[in-house]
Amino acid sequence: MKIMIKNAAFIIASVLMIVSCSEWRKAGSTPAKESTIDSALQFTVDTILKNKMAEINAASGQAIVMEVATGEIKAMVGSGKSQESRLVRAATLLAMLESGKVALSDTADASYGIYQMKDTVLKDHNWHRGGYGTLTAKQSLAHSSHIALYKNVRKAFDSVDAYLNAIDSMGYGLPEAMEGLDNLKAYRRFVSHESSWEDLAFYCTGDKQSISPIQVLTFINAIANDGQMVRPTLFKRAPETIIPMIASKASIDSMQVALRYVITDGLGRRASSEQVEVAGVQGSATISGIREQVEDADSTEYAVEFCGYFPAEAPKYSIIVSMNKKGLPCSGGGMAGPVFREIVDYMYQQY
Repeated sequence: MKIMIKNAAFIIASVLMIVSCSEWRKAGSTPAKESTIDSALQFTVDTILKNKMAEINAASGQAIVMEVATGEIKAMVGSGKSQESRLVRAATLLAMLESGKVALSDTADASYGIYQMKDTVLKDHNWHRGGYGTLTAKQSLAHSSHIALYKNVRKAFDSVDAYLNAIDSMGYGLPEAMEGLDNLKAYRRFVSHESSWEDLAFYCTGDKQSISPIQVLTFINAIANDGQMVRPTLFKRAPETIIPMIASKASIDSMQVALRYVITDGLGRRASSEQVEVAGVQGSATISGIREQVEDADSTEYAVEFCGYFPAEAPKYSIIVSMNKKGLPCSGGGMAGPVFREIVDYMYQQY
């Protein structure tokens, strides 16, 4: 009897050991994924963003820091509802440069800041102050001139279809999905290949689309990365290329020049750091509807944004800051730009 009990105990212990070893092997074969998030940076970025949101009474906001070469997300913070971006102008300029029909030095007349199209009017933000007059393509990005940018789009492309094909080929709006970010919405545009030039005038300058900050950051990061678009990731892994080159080297080089000019001579001055040279682009737009058709500015919700990278000459990190607020004033460079600068200054000292 004692022998039987001992044998039974031995069998039970053996089974438990086998199960334990099996579970150990199972756990060992699929280790937990390592996060790319830097906790100290995450806390700092969250604090900087929330302080600015409180200052401008923003309803929501998001800030993301990405490593240029790898796509690793080092910080991703947000407050409020799911954020939408409107920063398409850099993609529009790059598409024009890639067409070979527009150079940074080419000019367009923004006139008095009001441009009458067939059925609608396109306005620059300073139309009530007399507009910009003649601007180069580089200046049109730096000063957020919708009129000059649109006129150069008409010069670069024979049709709406040609412009949209160019934007698509560069990967604007990617990625469509991202592991660990379940609420990422696929990019949508509310113009089609059969749309009118009037509709395109608003799309190519920021309206008529739904795109997330991480998708805009992925595009700007590709410019910083000399044209290579890498997949953003929240988990440590080998870098994954989405598109080897979103445009020619010549076009990418020109875009890098234009994005530095935004900081030195454009509306992005408040994003400038005294510690390191940066590059980027600013923007503001209505969240719903078209800015030229706004009837009550005080109740209208605006996106104020800045997206850029540093150091400008040898980019290591890219950053996007996007906030939504009601009413005027709204300035991407003046409101989101300082948040970008604070993050850059902190990172330059710590990393």
